[in-house]
Amino acid sequence: MSASQSVTPRRLYAESLAVCRAESRTASTHMFQDVLVAIEVVADFLTCAFGVLAAYFLEPSLYIGRHIQYPLREAAAVGIGVSLFAVILLQRDGAYRGSGGLLQIRETERAIRIPIQSMLIMLPFSLLLRLKLSGTDFLIALVVTPPLLIMQKHAFVAVIRGLHLRRWDVDRVIVYGIGDNGKRILSILSHSVRPGFYPIAVIAENAALDGEWVSEMGYRRRRSVPVQRGPITPALLNSWQCNTLIISLPNLSAEQIDAAVDAAKQAGSRVVFLSATELQEQKWTKSIDVDGISLTPMLEACEHRYYSIVKRMADLIGSSLLLVLLAPLFFLIALFIRFDSSGPSLFVQERVGLDGKLFKMYKFRSMHEGTPKYEPSPTMPSDPRITRIGRFLRRSSLDELPQLMNVLLGDMSLVGPRPEMHFIAHTYTSEQRQRLQVTPGITGLWQLSADRVFPIHANVQYDLYYIRNRGFFMDIAILIHTVFFAMRGGI
Repeated sequence: MSASQSVTPRRLYAESLAVCRAESRTASTHMFQDVLVAIEVVADFLTCAFGVLAAYFLEPSLYIGRHIQYPLREAAAVGIGVSLFAVILLQRDGAYRGSGGLLQIRETERAIRIPIQSMLIMLPFSLLLRLKLSGTDFLIALVVTPPLLIMQKHAFVAVIRGLHLRRWDVDRVIVYGIGDNGKRILSILSHSVRPGFYPIAVIAENAALDGEWVSEMGYRRRRSVPVQRGPITPALLNSWQCNTLIISLPNLSAEQIDAAVDAAKQAGSRVVFLSATELQEQKWTKSIDVDGISLTPMLEACEHRYYSIVKRMADLIGSSLLLVLLAPLFFLIALFIRFDSSGPSLFVQERVGLDGKLFKMYKFRSMHEGTPKYEPSPTMPSDPRITRIGRFLRRSSLDELPQLMNVLLGDMSLVGPRPEMHFIAHTYTSEQRQRLQVTPGITGLWQLSADRVFPIHANVQYDLYYIRNRGFFMDIAILIHTVFFAMRGGI
C-alpha cells in the first residue's frame, strides 16, 4: 500500500477523537436541555389541569346558567385527562423538539389550539366514564385554559432566554455560507431560544463582505455579528471558541462543504446543516424546523457505553456458537469450491473498518483464481468473474459466513455497515466517511435492501439511518430479517 493510502486511517482516527471530545464537552448541555423539556412537560400538564379546576371554582361565582354541584375529585379526573391529552398533542406537534419562531406565533397558536382539542377529546371519555362535567364548566375551561397556557409558555421562554444571556445551555455558533438571507437567518437563530444557538460570526467567501457586520431583523436590532472572509480552518474555529458550525448548503459547493466539515472535525466542533435539501431528500435524516428553516445535525460518532459492551458480548457469543454449529457446512462449501475451480477456498481482502483502520476480511471465494483483488465488486450474477458455485454462494449470502471469524476477532460485528475496499474509501465525501464511525458488520440495512445491487457508498442513507438509530433491539430485528432474507435467496 502506498504512503498516501496510509494517511486516511490516521486522519479518520484523529477526527473520531475530536468528535468524541466535542461530545464530552456538550454532554452537560444535552442533559440540561433534557431537564428543561421535563420541566416544560410538567408545567404544561399542571397548567391545563389548573385551567379545568379554575373553571370548577369559578362557575358558582359567575352565575351563568344553572349551577350543578358535583365532587371535586371528578373535576380533578377530567383535569388530569385533559392534561394528558394536551401533553401528548404538544409532543406530536413538535412543541418539545426544539422548534421555535421569531415572534413566538407558533407557540401561541399551539397554546390556543391544543387545550381546545384536548377538551373536545376528553368530552366523550368523561361521558363514558360518567364523570360529571357541566356544560358551563366546559365552556369556562375552554376560555380560561388557553390564556393560562399562553402566559406559561411565554414565561418559560423568558426563563430560557435569561439563562442563555448568562451563557447557560448555549452553543457558540458560526454560520458559513449565509448568502443573501443573512439578517433573517441571524434573527431566527437569535430569537429561537430552544435550540440554544448563540451566533458569534458569519464566514463568507465573498471578499467584499470581509469586515462587514450583519444585524438581525426587527425594530431595535439588538444583535449584530461580524462577517469574516473564508475559508474555514480549524485555527479560525478555535479562535472564535466555536462549539457549532452551521453550514448553508445551497450557497456552497461540495468541495467547500467537505473542507468545512473536515475543519470542524479537527477543531472538535459540531456540524449542523442549514436548509439541507440534500439531506432532506433522505427521509430518515432527522431535522429541526426553526421558523421555516431546517437544521440537520451531522451524525454523532460516540456510541453509548453500555450498548457497545452488550453488543460486543453478543458478537462474541453469537460468532462462537455459529462457528461451531456451522463447521460441517463450512467444510462442505470449501469442498465444493475446490471441486468447481482451482484455487483456495477462502478469499482474503483488506477492508476499511472502524475509524478507517485496515483489517483482513475473510470470505468464501466466489470468483475465479487470478481475478484482481481490488476492483469494483460484481453487481450481476452473469459476471464472468463469478464461478458456478460462486453464483449460488453470492445469491444465498453463504460466501459471507467466514466473516464470523472477523466478528470473533473484533474487526467486525454481526450487524453494521459493510466494510469498504480502501481504494473506494479514499474517495469518500465527509457524509460518506460517517459510515466509518461504527464497527462494520456482516449484515445491515443496506445488505437487506434492493439497493445492494448498487455500490455501498452510493446508498449511504441506509448506514446513516442505522448509525443514528442503532440499538440492541434494532440489531436483533436486522438479524431476524437477515435469516428470512437468506431463506428467500437474497437478491
